[in-house]
Parts: sequence; C-alpha cells; structure tokens
Amino acid sequence: MRHFCYLITFLSLSTSLLSQTGNPLLSKDVLAQEIWVDSLYNNMSLEEKVGQLFMVQAFSNQGLAHENITSQLITDYHIGGIIFSKGDPVNQAKMNNVLQKASKIPLLIGMDAEWGLSMRLDSTYAFPWNMTLGAIKDNKLIEQVGKQLGEHCKRLGVTFNFAPVVDINTNPINPIIGNRSFGEDRDNVTEKALAFMKGMQEAGVMANAKHFPGHGDTDTDSHKTLPTIHFDEKRIDSVELYPYRKLIDNGLSSVMVAHLNVPALEPRDGFPSSLSYNIVTNILKNELHFKGLIYTDALNMKGVANYSEPGDIDLAAFLAGNDVLLISEDVPKAVTKLMEAYNAGIVTEERLALSVKKILQAKYKVGLNNYKPIETKHLVEDLNRIQDEVLSEILFENAITVIKNKEDLLPIRALEKKKIAYVKLGDDDGSIFLDELQKYTKVHEVSADNLDELITKLSAYTTVIVGFHRSNESPWKSYEFTDKELVWLYEIARNNKVILDIFVKPYALLNLTTVENIESIVVSYQNSKISQEKSAQLIFGAISAKGMLPVSVGNGFVAGDGITYANLSRLNYGLAERVGMSTEKLNKLDSIANYAISEKMTPGIQLLVARKGKVIYNKNFGTHTYAKDSEPVTFDDIYDVASLTKILATLPLLMELNENKVISLDTKLSEILPEYLNSNKKNITLKKMLSHYARLKPWIPFYYATLDSSKHPDEKYYRKEYSKKFSVKIANDLYMRADYQDSIQKIILDTDLLDRDAYRYSDLPYYILKKYIETYYDKGLDELVQDHFYESLGANYTTYNPYNKFSGKKIVPTEIDDYYRYQEVHGYVHDMGAAMQNGVGGHAGIFSNANDVAKIMQLYLQKGFYGGKRYFKPETVDQFNTCYFCEKDNRRGIGFDKPQLGVEGPTCGCVSMTSFGHSGFTGTYAWADPESEIVYIFLANRTYPKATTNLLLKENIRTDIQRLIYEAIID
Repeated sequence: MRHFCYLITFLSLSTSLLSQTGNPLLSKDVLAQEIWVDSLYNNMSLEEKVGQLFMVQAFSNQGLAHENITSQLITDYHIGGIIFSKGDPVNQAKMNNVLQKASKIPLLIGMDAEWGLSMRLDSTYAFPWNMTLGAIKDNKLIEQVGKQLGEHCKRLGVTFNFAPVVDINTNPINPIIGNRSFGEDRDNVTEKALAFMKGMQEAGVMANAKHFPGHGDTDTDSHKTLPTIHFDEKRIDSVELYPYRKLIDNGLSSVMVAHLNVPALEPRDGFPSSLSYNIVTNILKNELHFKGLIYTDALNMKGVANYSEPGDIDLAAFLAGNDVLLISEDVPKAVTKLMEAYNAGIVTEERLALSVKKILQAKYKVGLNNYKPIETKHLVEDLNRIQDEVLSEILFENAITVIKNKEDLLPIRALEKKKIAYVKLGDDDGSIFLDELQKYTKVHEVSADNLDELITKLSAYTTVIVGFHRSNESPWKSYEFTDKELVWLYEIARNNKVILDIFVKPYALLNLTTVENIESIVVSYQNSKISQEKSAQLIFGAISAKGMLPVSVGNGFVAGDGITYANLSRLNYGLAERVGMSTEKLNKLDSIANYAISEKMTPGIQLLVARKGKVIYNKNFGTHTYAKDSEPVTFDDIYDVASLTKILATLPLLMELNENKVISLDTKLSEILPEYLNSNKKNITLKKMLSHYARLKPWIPFYYATLDSSKHPDEKYYRKEYSKKFSVKIANDLYMRADYQDSIQKIILDTDLLDRDAYRYSDLPYYILKKYIETYYDKGLDELVQDHFYESLGANYTTYNPYNKFSGKKIVPTEIDDYYRYQEVHGYVHDMGAAMQNGVGGHAGIFSNANDVAKIMQLYLQKGFYGGKRYFKPETVDQFNTCYFCEKDNRRGIGFDKPQLGVEGPTCGCVSMTSFGHSGFTGTYAWADPESEIVYIFLANRTYPKATTNLLLKENIRTDIQRLIYEAIID
C-alpha cells in the first residue's frame, strides 16, 4: 500500500512538472524542488502567502532604525524579498544576514546592478555602461560581463539582478534609458542581452529583462510621470517585443513590467502597462509563453503611483498578472487589500498559488533552501578582483569606435613629421588621456582664454587632438557640447587637422551640424580611466580599432558603422594577467626597490616590465637625491643611462650600416678609418671589437692627463668661459680645449694591445666607432640617432646633453664630483670620457626614461619593427644577437651583453640564452628575452652622491628583481 502511495505521489508530481515545461524557474533536481515548494506552501497561512508577493526596498546606509523597520515588516507581514538600494557592501551583507534571520522563509534578494553593484553601492566594481557594450562585436565578451557581474551578486547574497535592460533606444533624447541600452538596433540589443543573461544565470543569479513592453522610445521618465509609447501594435511586436521572445526562448528567469502608456496594447487612456491585464497576462504570459517571475517596476514611481491609491495599485498589479510587487508604497495596506480580495473571491486560490509557488521555485533554484549567511571577510576584495579590471580593459579595447578617418590620419604614424597638440573640451578631467598620449610622443596641452589666442597657438602644430570629457559618474550625466565649445571646435577644425575623441555617449555628435573639417572622429563612450588610456593607445596604433556604433548619430553615421585598423606594434599598457603574468607577484618588485632606496643603494629608481608588447609594470621609487626637499621620481624624469648608450645609440646605427652593406661584421678597422692602416689595430674586425674580444684595453682615464698637480682641471686644457678654442662643455662653467678630442683618438690609436685574445670589456670600440659613424655621415652622433631612430620611435625623452632640452627638475643628477669637475654632475654626462667629447660618446652620454628605453628594447625584440615601421630586417637583429665566441668563454653578442655561460654573470640565470641587454655604471639595466617576450628596464643613479661602492651590484638588486619577474609568469 505504501509503495502504491509513493507511485501516486510520483505520478502526480510528474504530471505537474509536465505542465511546467518551459518554466525557467525549475531546478535540475526538480522533484526535490517541487516537494520543498509544496511543503512550504501547504503549511503557510493566507497572510504568509500574500506576504511572499512583496519585495520591499532596503538601504544599508540608513542606520539601525531603518533596519529595524524593515525587519519588522518581514516579521509582521512575511515579506518575500528585499531589493537593496544605496549603501556599501559590508553593511549590506550584515543587514542581509539580519533580515534573512528574521524571515521564516529565506528572502529573495534583488538589486539594480545593470553595470555592477556600483550602480547602488560604493566600494564595488563598475563595468562599462550597456551603450559601451553595444559597440562590441564579440558577444562572448558580453556573456563574460554577465558572468563576472553575476559572481559579484552571488558573493553578496543577491539572487536577482534587475538586468539586462533590453529597451531598444531609438529615441536619442530618452531621459532615463540612453546609456543603459545596448543601442538602437533590435538584433544587436537582443544578442547582447541574451549573452549577458546567459553569463549571469550561469553564475547562479537570476536575470531580469526590463522594461516590458519597451521603454526605449520615450521622451519622459516613468519615475516622474507616465511616458507614452506611440507605436502601433505591429511595430511593437516586431521591434520592442523581439528581445523578450529570444530571451524567453533561452531560459529568461524574470521580466520587469514598466509603467508606460501604450495605446496600441491597452485601450484605456493613460492606463499604466504594469496594471494592464492585456499587456501582462495576454501578451507576456499567453502570447510570449513566459512562465518565469513577473515583477512590476517600482510601485512608488510616479508613472503608476499617480494612477491610484496605495493598496489599490498593488491589487491591480497582481490582478493584471504580476507575481512580485516591487517597492509597494504601503505594504500593510496592500496586504489587507489582497487578503480582502482573496476572501471576496476576486483573487482565487489558484491565482495566488501560481505566483507564490513561482516565487518559492525561484528561491529553491538560487539555493535559498540551503541558505548560508554572507561572509564579510575579504568581501570588498572579492568584489573588486583583478579579473574584473582585466575584462574591462578588453571591453574598452573592443568598444572604442573610429567612425571617420580621412586620409588615414589614424593611427598616427611618422611621428618625426608630427607636432601634436591636445585641446580639452568639456567640464571633466582629461589628464589620464593626456598622460597616456604623452607615452607615445610629445603632445602639448594647449589652452587659451579666448578663441583667437587658441587658434594662434595651434598654428604651430600639425595635428590637434580634441578630447571632449564629461562626467563618468553615472549614465544620466549631461553629455552635450555647449554652444561655445561647438564654435571653438568648428574653428579649430577649420584651421588644423583634427582628431575629435568624445568620452561621452555617442549622441553628443548629434550636436554637430557638420563634421566636414574634422579629419578623424573617435567615440570612446565613457570618461573612465580605462577608456582614456585605451583611447590614447588606439590613436597611436598600440591597439587595433574594433568597435562599431550602437546608435546613429547624424551626419551620415549610422548604427553598425566602425572603421577598423590593425595595430602598429607599438607598446601598449595594461594588466599583467593579459599576458600571462601575475600582478600580485609583480608587486613583490616594490619591496626590493624600496629596500634598495631605504638602504641608500640609490636615491631613486624607475622600474618597467613589459611582456608581449604590453607594459605591465611601470613604477617610480625614491627621489632624485638624498636631500630632504628632493623631487620624487616621476615617469618623465630622465636618467644618465651610461653604457646603455652602446645599445641605444651606437649599435642601431651600426646595424643600419651593416644592413645597407656599408660595413659587415668582418670589416676591419683599417677599412673604415685610414689612420689605422699602419697601427697594431688594423686587422681588428667589428665582430671582435663589439664582442669585447679584440685585446683592447678596458679603460683609459683620459681626463687624468688634463689635471694639474692638485688634481684639478689644468688651465692648459680648461676655461670657465666658452670660446672657439675652449668649446667642449664638460659641466657648468667648465669648457675643454676642442683639439683635445683629437688627442683622445690619437691615444687610442697608439695604445698597446693586451697580450692575448680574451674577453675584456672595453669602452674603446665605441670611441673608435663614434668617429667612423660621424665621419661617414658628416653629422654628429647626437643628431644621427634622433634623425634615424628616436624621433620616429617617439623616444622624446631620449637625448644627449639633456640640459639643452629639459628643465633641471626633470634631470636626475648622478654624482657630486670631487675628482674632476668638482661640482654636482647634473644634466651632464657622468662618464668623463663622454664628457670630454662634448657629452656625446659612443659608449655613454644618453639620458632617457624607462619608457623610452623600453621602446628601443621592444624594437629589438620585434626583430627591427616598431610603430608600423621596419628599422632592421629580422636577420640583422639575429646577426647582432649572436654569441660568436662562446666557445672561448666569451658570452657577448655584437654590442649586446648575453646571459652568463657559467654561474656568475649579468642576469638572474633564469633567462633564455637568446636574451640580450646591457647594464650601465650609474646603476642602469635593460634586458630583453625573445622566448619569454619580456622587456625589463631598471634606471637608477646609484652613483649619487659617490660612485665608489656599487651596492646594487653587490646585493644583486637588479638580478633579484629579474628573478621575481620570471617567477611572476603564470601561463
């Protein structure tokens, strides 16, 4: 008999389940769910059942009194759910735990988190607005947004997210939707909403499509009044309802019904759609076959609250077919009205059971049958994860849209021919954008009090980037140009080549009566940090252009437009995880750098790491000197890079000459410099010389011979004032005889060779080759490297003799010299031999910052290609990055240093043997690894105030950092 009863129960449940096919609220363990739902429902009083229909609003920032009122509503009226609004995550979690404990049946927890919990809570993550997401072609990215946003919701105990917005924004002046919509194209909106829904529901959080039957073409806000939809039924069916059909077919959990006047669907004039039986039941439930939860929009909104009295509104909404009554104006009164209607037979048991059981099904499906309180430990960290920032980077890279590009102005190429200005329009900050632009080349911000003055200033520039920046605080902030800004923009464009970049919603472009004189237009959508950074990178071709307009914006630009282009292989900037490295592990570099500073191994450090063409770590430590008022090190400070000059200046010029077949590695000194024809060095080849295998002396202290008996500069060779005879500037108020430079070359020519072939590091090859290069081109080395490399690379912080170009505040001093120049060496090269060559040595003399050095190392890593330009053939780079005398225990390449062959050497011992780089006496270090695709730059002034003890080397600071970089690889 017992088995027969079980069979009857099973058959009864099976029949019930068969009738619910297509029900998105059913869980995988559907039989257990049904038992749980029925057991609860069958033991509930009428008041408890009615209470389940209400979702009340709660604020986590309004204190204990508000919490107690909300808790009392739950106790007295058996509320079914809470929609949290403003506050912070920790207080919301605590309040959630209190309210859940007060409830006999676990509460559904809802939030408006369309672009993240940050829509309501501080200290939480904000993903891009839907309008921004609508510009992305790859819908898998939108699905990932839904998933990660869902994970945030779940971590905070939010079971329902009132998202995605599926309104099709065909009205540009819509005051409430706008940026909250994926755009104006029905199919694009549907695809994005579907992907978002799938991702979020995969994370275990129920989605909610809103605002049914479609709020996209309104010009008023339903929070304030009752907007009207003027379309006919056919149009609404084919456009506005289209996303709902697709999402319902794919398992949409819930729908929110808007407060709209829709004459085509509801004959009663001014009757809110949320109260319309035809719209909610006949259309949504019957025609669209929706079996999920149906929420009203907030019942305290003026779009419905003005219609009737509290309580009556709730009853009307329930009778229309809604399941959940959201933010009732008066819960006690509404509960009473519904119970009276039930007792009067207006609300049937079947109707009540339908909604209440759906609510209970939803609770089971999201796991509330096994409810656990929210853990507040690490909550804020869990809601602001590195993977969220990584995703946002990818999203903006895919969204930012180029819609006009006359004469292929974008991406900006041929930097040596450009002089670029930035003009900021709008009332918000654009400094991040400007800072990012300046990583690629010189970009000057130009401003003026009046238009005439501005136009005059801009006449000196070839290209003007106009950034339009307005607040990113919320999607409803003002986005339009002022009349004054339009006048200024038109006039700038009439006189200059202009790239207009707008950091607002695309509709701002509707303000423009013409774009005829604007060469390029970029839509960056939001004025966020990531958007500004990525937009600058796109302008210079560090990333490719991929986005498409989600809406039409006038002047012939329609939804779907978007010009694409490939990147130019310039360095871009972003998070380590994008290239298989760990930000957390890279942050360990900070401790070593700070240790070096605290132990006075160097006053300051610039430290940069790039991988796969992306700068992933770029930090500054310490100050210029040990003085209390010394300037902190910043990105645009420049260091004396010492022997890095060899691979940053002399070597690329030699590679170029080699590639042009002017010289080869087998070229002998006597073949390029006739004076060596009868010398002991005549048969030395470039290969041996640049491999430090030519028996040349390591160093000759040329300055010694120019000092007097007191070890000070001898008046025979130096003067305090410039003259034609004494024209070589050594330091402030110190000039050397010009003819002594010839003496230096003569000393090198006549000096003896070492006894045998062996590896001996020497600067002398670079004195010799400097003379050859300058003779060949009839131009100074300083001019040559600018013309051939630095200007086109955008290496604008890289130069000889920086005192001629930069403020002393941006130049890091190297030593307090008490043996030659007897002053602080500041703005002049530290190396004495380079100083005696007017600051321009083949072995030393270059000043630079870490970012510029990284560009040159990346050029080598990319086998001679950078910024859309080929500087060398790959085989040329390979030829120079080869160890030709390894079997002779000489690790060196041609000009490049290479990893150690044994235990000791210039690296951590963890790099590949194909890697290469160099170090410098002032504490500098640059290394590139083709196999791991890592570039590592370390700039310092460890020689300040004295160069005697090299603690950086003694304590392996640079190589310890290198080891940590490699330990941070996670792919």
